[in-house]
Amino acid sequence: MVTALYRRYRPETFAELIGQSQVTDPLRTALRTDRVNHAYLFSGPRGCGKTTSARILARCLNCAEGPTDTPCGVCPSCVELSRDGGGSLDVVEIDAASHNGVDDARDLRERAVFAPARDRFKIFILDEAHMVTPQGFNALLKIVEEPPEHVKFIFATTEPEKVIGTIRSRTHHYPFRLVPPAQMLEYVQHLCDEEKVTVEPGVLPLVVRSGGGSVRDTLSLLDQLIAGSEGTKVEYERAVALLGYTHGALLDEIVDSIGARDSAAVFSAVDRIIQTGQDPRRFVEDLLERLRDLIVVAATNDHGAAVLRGIPADQLERMSLQSINFGQAELSRAADIVNAALTEMTGATSPRLHLELMMARILVPASDQTERGSLARLERIERRMGVEGAAAPAATAPAAAPVRAAESVRAAEPARAPEPVRAAEPVRAPEPVVEKPAAPAAAAVEKPAEQPVEKPAEPVTAAGPVTFAQVKDSWPEILEVVRSAKLNAWMVLQTATARGFQDDVLTVSFVSENDSNSFKQPNPSGDSVSEHLRKAIVSVLGVRVKFIARVEAQASAPSDEQAPEPDAPATDSSGWAVASIPESEPVAGPRQPRPVVRKTAADASLDKNGDKARYGESVVREILGASFIEEQTVAPRVVPQAEGN
Repeated sequence: MVTALYRRYRPETFAELIGQSQVTDPLRTALRTDRVNHAYLFSGPRGCGKTTSARILARCLNCAEGPTDTPCGVCPSCVELSRDGGGSLDVVEIDAASHNGVDDARDLRERAVFAPARDRFKIFILDEAHMVTPQGFNALLKIVEEPPEHVKFIFATTEPEKVIGTIRSRTHHYPFRLVPPAQMLEYVQHLCDEEKVTVEPGVLPLVVRSGGGSVRDTLSLLDQLIAGSEGTKVEYERAVALLGYTHGALLDEIVDSIGARDSAAVFSAVDRIIQTGQDPRRFVEDLLERLRDLIVVAATNDHGAAVLRGIPADQLERMSLQSINFGQAELSRAADIVNAALTEMTGATSPRLHLELMMARILVPASDQTERGSLARLERIERRMGVEGAAAPAATAPAAAPVRAAESVRAAEPARAPEPVRAAEPVRAPEPVVEKPAAPAAAAVEKPAEQPVEKPAEPVTAAGPVTFAQVKDSWPEILEVVRSAKLNAWMVLQTATARGFQDDVLTVSFVSENDSNSFKQPNPSGDSVSEHLRKAIVSVLGVRVKFIARVEAQASAPSDEQAPEPDAPATDSSGWAVASIPESEPVAGPRQPRPVVRKTAADASLDKNGDKARYGESVVREILGASFIEEQTVAPRVVPQAEGN
């Protein structure tokens, strides 16, 4: 008969104990310095080395060369307490589950007063000490508190909170922990090499995962796989079937189908899982584990090799491609859905229904109205468009190819005839003076000397022609950009509405006159509301616009006195748009376009009625270089005529 692995490879020294350095290091130090306490309490999960450590401590105390941290292994005490030994008379192991009463405690107390038969100490090891009743612990209290010099107590338990406080306070408590997966993986691989057993890739990670950090559980599963394998080779297919995990090929098929949005393949795989009798909850656990691996692979540059130990290189490459097909936002969202479904499937009467609904929610991100669902839909759109990574800000300098393409498009458009630029006229002149078209340089000379001539802004080329529908759809995002840049500007624009967009001219309507005036107010430092809105549009849509600012009442419907919108506004020498300001027309005869009147800043101070003052203010803004297009209706000027004309 073959001895179980966990018995054949039970550690005999503290150096052989794995994953418990927080216990072995201080114990070995205490043994070397001869500071051994009379009572110890070892606690922790099952199979992590509590009883084994108690036996090693007993060997260290009763070794002929001891107390020592490294037993010699040849003295009678060490031989009797080894893995193949029959036990020592001076080391008593008591199963506290069956010896937990007052009578058992009284018997132990009577045996403790006798001196050891041969060794240095008489050591009592109480396994599963939490099973002792409070009356039994109270009966042991006096001897545990003040034992004879030759008596040592070692309590081992998985539930230290059930040991009464008066006992715990008289012991040195050492908590044991579960062994980390990486260390456990190395340990079981070493045991397979010792046993001369060949294990296929992917088997040992499943064994370690099934063991859950318990050394005894892990070795029992590995022993079972070795015993049930043909020859000396442990196959992956048999390990998956025995341990109950989802086959890696099936997981790859489902993940690839979800990444490709192939609903038919996904639900076909779900049906195959149910028809083969696999536990749906175990499948959901495996799928959540795979999504976690994909998130790690997507977040690390080395495909997760430093984190995902024990996974073959070809599997890591496959998972890297799967993470690219998903995207990080969609992977995170799918993991949240699977985790929620795993919680809901606890005690569910119809696990197949929960499984299929989970798949439907993963496949349809439109059903998720949260921010994560929106990010998943955006990633899906970007993958369809061939966008790689996050989009660069539109305000950065564009590449040479898009600039040349935009220039070629502008060159292909039919040339427009330049509109006449009107010179400024005196305030008291009854009629405007019309001049011939001037060169852009001449128009720049007409500006006041104290104002510097602004250079045209660098063109920001968008990916394609921007339409009014795109502006309307992006308007909330544009306002959010303004809000993050300057809150005061956002407060002015939160009631604004985009009303039209043509030839890079955006018509914006406001509810109140105050908001409209705040929007039009220039700021030489570039901190105006309009400049913040322009920068936001550049960052979102990649196009630099000019504005027409209106009040809502004016933008609702044009009256008979208002002139129709021009097809394309003219531009002055600075590159900003100049509005055509219509004047009144004669009552009789067809309506004719009126010449554009350019007034100086002095007109605003000389005009007396409200319309003239406001018109003069808009001209001042234009002279200062603000890129506004204002449409105003100038009150008709009545020229008295002699009677009879």
